[in-house]
Amino acid sequence: MRCRDGTRLVSRLWQPDGEGPWPVLLMRQPYGRAIASTPTLAHPAWFARHGFLVVVQDVRGQGDSEGDFHGFAQEARDSRDCLRWIRQLPGSNGRVGTYGFSYQGFTQLVGLPDPQDPEPSLPDCLVVAMAGLDERLHWASSGGAHWWALGLGWGLQLAALACRRRGDRQGWQAIRHSLESGRFLEDGPDLLARHDPGGMAWRWLQSDPADPAGWPQHAVATALLQRPLLLVGGWHDPHLEGVLDLWQRSQQAGGAPRLRIGAWTHLNWQEGLDALHLAFFRQHLQGGAEDPALQPPLAVQNSRSGAWLPPPGAGPLNSDPCSSDPSSSDGAGRRCWALAGDGLATAGPGGQLLPVGETDGQAGDEARGRTVWLVHDPWRPVPGRGGHLGLDAGMGERGDLDGRRDVVCFTSAPQTQGWQLLARPRLQLTVQADQPGFDLCAALSVVTPEGRVLQLATGVQRHRGKSCLQAAPREVILQPLLLDLRPGERLRLSLAAAAWPQIAVNPGDGSPPWGGSGPEHRVITLTLELEGAHLDLEPLWPCSAGNLPANCGDPISPS
Repeated sequence: MRCRDGTRLVSRLWQPDGEGPWPVLLMRQPYGRAIASTPTLAHPAWFARHGFLVVVQDVRGQGDSEGDFHGFAQEARDSRDCLRWIRQLPGSNGRVGTYGFSYQGFTQLVGLPDPQDPEPSLPDCLVVAMAGLDERLHWASSGGAHWWALGLGWGLQLAALACRRRGDRQGWQAIRHSLESGRFLEDGPDLLARHDPGGMAWRWLQSDPADPAGWPQHAVATALLQRPLLLVGGWHDPHLEGVLDLWQRSQQAGGAPRLRIGAWTHLNWQEGLDALHLAFFRQHLQGGAEDPALQPPLAVQNSRSGAWLPPPGAGPLNSDPCSSDPSSSDGAGRRCWALAGDGLATAGPGGQLLPVGETDGQAGDEARGRTVWLVHDPWRPVPGRGGHLGLDAGMGERGDLDGRRDVVCFTSAPQTQGWQLLARPRLQLTVQADQPGFDLCAALSVVTPEGRVLQLATGVQRHRGKSCLQAAPREVILQPLLLDLRPGERLRLSLAAAAWPQIAVNPGDGSPPWGGSGPEHRVITLTLELEGAHLDLEPLWPCSAGNLPANCGDPISPS
């Protein structure tokens, strides 16, 4: 394919048997067209067997395509050129669907229409997985902290591809050995600066994740958001907020998107969604009937049981409340828990989560006003585990972490009934540090009757500057989740001042964190004031958003 500036991009095609023409499925990726996203998706030959001409293209400056690779900024122009080219390919009937996850999801979103001829430059339908438009919030950072391990790992993968492209075998091996040994957590920035100084990952690390200035937020055409759109996200994927943002943007633009959120990490989709992809493309590109699995606008998977809510073809999510404690809900699905402690909020009985509105006597009221101290020792920082930012992403057992004295825990009473809730947990409490820098790292878990601690979601918030020395309200927003609490189980909130290597260890001197602990790192004491502290389990979407599934934040019936 020749771009309008003359640059040649290379693609591989998989053609069905028999006579065409056929509708086209397009994927554009930077990792070499032969891989074709097969870690998460069916091989292109499988889609070709079902009557689609499949095109996988090396983006500019990658694989065998000409030009220099400049990341996201190059894709709007090239995607537009590619879609116009695709419609005129021999064997194409002019109908085009796009698909792919992560970078391959992003390339679908930014193909801005040609003002003089918009139709050929937009796909007819899209399946976008695990991607977003905001480089700061959807690709590089959370809570004002860079994704340290994930960002370095991805950036070094692109740097290694650049080394291979220019024949730098020594550079490629240095990167590979660093990744395999784990040394990249410390020497990764130097490798990026040496082997890919113009890359996105190096630019992100040099930008302040607490300041939106200078971070690109890419545009998406309203007409594209109105096209048939299937969005795919994972509870344990770092790009989930980007997918949720796209879901809302499409609805606000008048689209009717479909959203599926599974118990997936970025690279592990378990049984996958190949059949759903096929049903979607058959409907919108081949004129097939709508598959029942596509009918509910929203379907989510329970991370613990693997069950889908609602079951495929069952219609919208049940809106009947199933609260085991009505006093903990405000009537719109929002649950709020107060934090209480006796000064020793360890994993034992000291820290409590009490449903707001619960009347538990004077002793409980006094407990809510207590102070808890948390001391962070940079020599042995609390490790981050699982969640959406871990190299070991997913649910995990964290009972050993909660047993540390530098982790404070607040645990609810055993629940008398089970309940499930689509929510975005939001923690608010007053914190004062004795140093001009600290991190607040939160985890939300289920404690089973047998004592297992199953971590469901995590969140981080970074603070720097003299304001850290003042007692002030602080907030941590955790990863959205489908919270599943069963009879006899307890809810637990765990707090620490580090999550290494998911985020860099805060040195405590006000300077930007950079890597693990060093000799300049300070011991940090945090004073947590529990008066007014609360954990909100907010509905994932406001009911006023319109055109939302029936549950709209209400607890989901376990049936």
